[in-house]
Amino acid sequence: MKRSMIQRRQDAERERIELCDAALRRVVRRARPVPDFSQAIEEAERGFSGEVMRDPQSWHPQMKTRDAARLRLAAARHLFALYPVPAMLERIWIDDTGLGADEVRLRRQWYVTAARGGSLYKAGAGNWLTRKEVHAFLHPSAGLGFDEAFWEAIARSYAVDNAMALRIARSKIARAPRGEIEFWRTVVRFFCANPATAETIDDLCDYLAECRRRDPGYSLEGRTLPALIRRMHEWHHDIAAIERIEAMRRRAHGRGAHAWAADAAWPGSPLADWEWVPSSKDAKAKGERFVVRQLKQAEDLVMESRAMRHCVSTYAGKCIAGNASIWSLRRCTKDRIDRLLTIEVDQQHRAVQVRGLGNRLAHVDERHVVERWAKARGIALR
Repeated sequence: MKRSMIQRRQDAERERIELCDAALRRVVRRARPVPDFSQAIEEAERGFSGEVMRDPQSWHPQMKTRDAARLRLAAARHLFALYPVPAMLERIWIDDTGLGADEVRLRRQWYVTAARGGSLYKAGAGNWLTRKEVHAFLHPSAGLGFDEAFWEAIARSYAVDNAMALRIARSKIARAPRGEIEFWRTVVRFFCANPATAETIDDLCDYLAECRRRDPGYSLEGRTLPALIRRMHEWHHDIAAIERIEAMRRRAHGRGAHAWAADAAWPGSPLADWEWVPSSKDAKAKGERFVVRQLKQAEDLVMESRAMRHCVSTYAGKCIAGNASIWSLRRCTKDRIDRLLTIEVDQQHRAVQVRGLGNRLAHVDERHVVERWAKARGIALR
């Protein structure tokens, strides 16, 4: 049935009123929630109820903020603070993102101890810091976080001027695991004795972390800054070489390489690695043994090339294509492992190249070991 003009006008008016009401609902200011003071005091007291200095019920703050984190900090100040505490220690009540439960507990305990005027050194900081360093930690430079203040305190023990200590605190050293503090303490001492720019320190931190990963006993003793920088550049060169080899491997095997791509290796020769232990009469050192292992990863090939000072890393293409395999002869004793020879074996199981450090030929005693290996694996020597 056709609607009259009056009905259409009434419908239009109702629609206009509904649109106005919807617009008003969008812009009407919502009521602000009431600050939850009881929750803030409960969160601050949790785990430290035996150390509170004031009655939780006596806290009646005149605060406008509804931010739960800031309320929690204010509650912690009320409960524990008899003395001023640096901002980097207070931060734990506001934000603990990325921290484990143990680390959160430790930082809150340090805050409580410092706020009550106790000895932070006796409260656990003495496991990592000297008394002098604890004092420096509690009086950090402005704007530093917890970890940065921690490492600035250590750096002040060795730095001639505070500017160098601050530079170290703001470097990647501040991200070092606290469980490896002894090693990174030597790194701090090194940079205090050999000042470097912030960029150089950060670059060297990456290199030193890799050295530490490869060799837990790695030490900076007797090293110089220019030598470290040179080795760092060599390391970057090696990384670039590894990336080129990996790109070559991916091109050669494409998407069908998923079965072994996880460890970034190529199939290599089916021949097994080999080990020989001389008799006690023939051994020249305690625990002496000789090992021949195949190099089937980009990193291994580049490290062999670097250590032996030859160009075997350029043979990666032949290895990936299956036209050759590269083997490393090493002498292992109780105290060390020495690389002796690098061996190239072709598809017909022939040792076409046997080279030592700097492409030298094999010594007589090394040749005897290679002959044993060749005989055990059915390899023809030239």
